[in-house]
Amino acid sequence: MTGRLAGLGRLLRLAWRRDRIIVPASMLGLVLLSVGSAQATLALFPDAASAQAGLADIVRNPAVVAMYGPISAADADALAVFKTIMMGAVLTAILGLVIVRRHTRTEEEEGRLELVGAGAVGRWAPLAAALVVAVTAVVLASLLSTLGLAALGMDPTGSVAFGVSWATAGLAQVGVTALAVQLASTTRGAGGLAFGFLGVTYLMRAAADSVDGGVVHALGWLSPLGWAGRVEPYGQDRLWILGLGLVVLVAGVAAGFAVLDRRDLGAGVLPTRLGPARGGSLLSSPLGLVSRLATGTVVGWLVGLVTGGVVLGSLLSAVGDLANNAEMKRFLEALGGSAGTLEDIYLASETKFVAVAVAAAGIALVLRLGAAERSGIGESVLATPPSRTRWYAAHVAVAVAATTLFMLVIGLTVGVVGPLASASAPALGAVLGAFLATLPAIWLLVGAAALLVGARPRFAPFAWALLLVGFVLGELGPTMDLPGWLVDVSPFAHLSQLPGGDFAALAAAVMTLVAAALTAAGGMAYGRRDVA
Repeated sequence: MTGRLAGLGRLLRLAWRRDRIIVPASMLGLVLLSVGSAQATLALFPDAASAQAGLADIVRNPAVVAMYGPISAADADALAVFKTIMMGAVLTAILGLVIVRRHTRTEEEEGRLELVGAGAVGRWAPLAAALVVAVTAVVLASLLSTLGLAALGMDPTGSVAFGVSWATAGLAQVGVTALAVQLASTTRGAGGLAFGFLGVTYLMRAAADSVDGGVVHALGWLSPLGWAGRVEPYGQDRLWILGLGLVVLVAGVAAGFAVLDRRDLGAGVLPTRLGPARGGSLLSSPLGLVSRLATGTVVGWLVGLVTGGVVLGSLLSAVGDLANNAEMKRFLEALGGSAGTLEDIYLASETKFVAVAVAAAGIALVLRLGAAERSGIGESVLATPPSRTRWYAAHVAVAVAATTLFMLVIGLTVGVVGPLASASAPALGAVLGAFLATLPAIWLLVGAAALLVGARPRFAPFAWALLLVGFVLGELGPTMDLPGWLVDVSPFAHLSQLPGGDFAALAAAVMTLVAAALTAAGGMAYGRRDVA
């Protein structure tokens, strides 16, 4: 292959070589999410009558629909996927986003693309390789989920529609990211544009789905995530909506290649804001520098968590209506235990999902230590008086502090909004304690990531695999009838059943000590190895 796509085959093999574990593991996690959740739900609602009884109270609640999307139909198959349609669509979109950004803007920012481009590689080849890998991952995750649902005996057409809903959101996000990595000049800037688009489209979809008819409802047709919900698997089965995702993919890719031809290597279209000529006193220490670099990420997460906290708190008004619904009560107990009132059980299940998301944020923050090495920032810092220990400790400290702040903020938000939405909601102190009690599990995963990046940066991506395994075993394991010893491997399986139960002090103390030991081991390994 010659011209602007010269070297595409070799770059594809290189991209697959780098992602040979993370991408398949991510796809497997998505498939387990869809199939495992559906299998567990079908076990609770084996026929149409029980499904309709379970759905009756949910369908009428706008807050539930705003969070998870519209319910396709009042039958068992629709109930089995009503949470995973939108959750999986978002995760599939993130998978495509990360792959495209990783193999384009990140490579360019860290200088590897310049080395590759010095060989027999065409101008378009790196972006084309990233797009092929991302599209393949999105399509395979959607296809395997379709096959898995059909294997459970669910309606084949509806199963295809389920895969279409995920693929629509994922392919559209790949197209958007292809353009975003050309507009921004940094990896974080590209991520800000792409994740910002995803967040806006989610909010547009949530607003549109929470009302019936009118201009606001029509906004859902402007959002790729809205399209994913309006496929309505096991209901209307609108397979043609996949064409909308393909249109955004083609348009984004075409625009991305057009901009790529017109910009300089290492630069973006959007101007980079110049900072002050001299740094402030905050930047005089490793902790200050790492904190400043993480500010944008932390603020973005805080905005998202406050928004999510408002939604979770408002949903408590609907939970009380399920008190006489035996099927839904069993479903919530499978996720959140049986301690306390139904509102307590609901919050216990949701805090675990929030903990997984916040753990992902903590891992991303601590893995910036490796990114700083590759970009040269770490070398510049270590050429000054601060020691390796302080530089390593700064990244871990920021990750620990940020995750603590995140759980504190969402706990306060839910604790304030919940009692306003429902008189039977747990008190502020109980809710706040429930969210903060998840921190030992989060810190353990942050410590594992710190050990990996401190010892061998090339193994750092395995931190995401640990999070994936912990999520699948800890969150979905109890609903999938997995062996108890296997579920116990996940740190999330040892969290306290709060706010209705007792605080598991011993488990929390053990996880905290393990987290500290992992962090210390990572620091010692970092002090002995060569810095890239």
